[in-house]
Amino acid sequence: MVHNSDGSITRLQKPLVPINTSNDLSHLVVTKDITINSSKNTWARIILPFELLYSTTSTPKLPLVIYFHGGGFIVATVDSPSFQGLYASIASEIPAVVVSIEYRQAPEHRLPAAYDDCMEALHWIKNKPDELLSNHADFSKCFLMGTSAGGNVVYHVGLCAAESWDNLNPLEIKGLILNQPFFGGNERTQSEVRLSNDKVLPPIISDIMWDLGLPKGADRDHEYSNPMVGIESNPNLLDQVKLLGWKMLVTGCDGDPLIDRQVDLVMVLKELGVQVEGSFTQGFYHGLEIIDPLKAKEFSLLVKELIRHF
Repeated sequence: MVHNSDGSITRLQKPLVPINTSNDLSHLVVTKDITINSSKNTWARIILPFELLYSTTSTPKLPLVIYFHGGGFIVATVDSPSFQGLYASIASEIPAVVVSIEYRQAPEHRLPAAYDDCMEALHWIKNKPDELLSNHADFSKCFLMGTSAGGNVVYHVGLCAAESWDNLNPLEIKGLILNQPFFGGNERTQSEVRLSNDKVLPPIISDIMWDLGLPKGADRDHEYSNPMVGIESNPNLLDQVKLLGWKMLVTGCDGDPLIDRQVDLVMVLKELGVQVEGSFTQGFYHGLEIIDPLKAKEFSLLVKELIRHF
């Protein structure tokens, strides 16, 4: 994006980071786009394994993965080239039915607009708006997943969904998957200081995204960006998640300036008794699963192991 002097932004049409297409998986899946709310211009892309749709034999229904894309709440869409390989990997490796949600972006629509849109999407999905979902998705095995800002969405929408779980039937959420979630805070962490000149997501860029994405007047210690603030103000915040038996998976790498915030969240969640696992690797960078097909596959297999227990 380009941040203009009048406070608006101009979104670039092409990604600055080249996408590795040497291992294109698009032939393994079938996709379909459907409108959720035309007044908000929100929509969803359904991604299914090709062999599921064209199998000549009866096949069991697959777990349902509802995915929220990244982009700092500011840039990127469901249709961004960088996400297509990850969708295909998740759908084909697990295998699963994936539904990726397009939500409104800041600064035109500041938080909690994205959370509201994604909650609306859950209610839209529960009504089985398309035969691809009703015929092939197992609504009793639903997982919320998101990358970067999408991981942040998973956390906050997950909390909201846990409080209203009985209104989401027949959608039964079993787990929350936060892939390199985008969190922040006023005080710099050690990893943010260490990686202050990171080439992918330097803290100064995160600051700009939070400035554009948070409610006007809010700083980075708002609960939307800093989950510790919400937990400290309400120690019972995760009680319903625990009661429902949901499992959480948080992933990250120490080449990402956000790693300390992700690790700290896992530690606090464990102290609160939440069923959470952290998967953190050495090296690499923020967003590696949407750029490197091999890392997308590794991540998909990690998620597959979580889903396998349900």
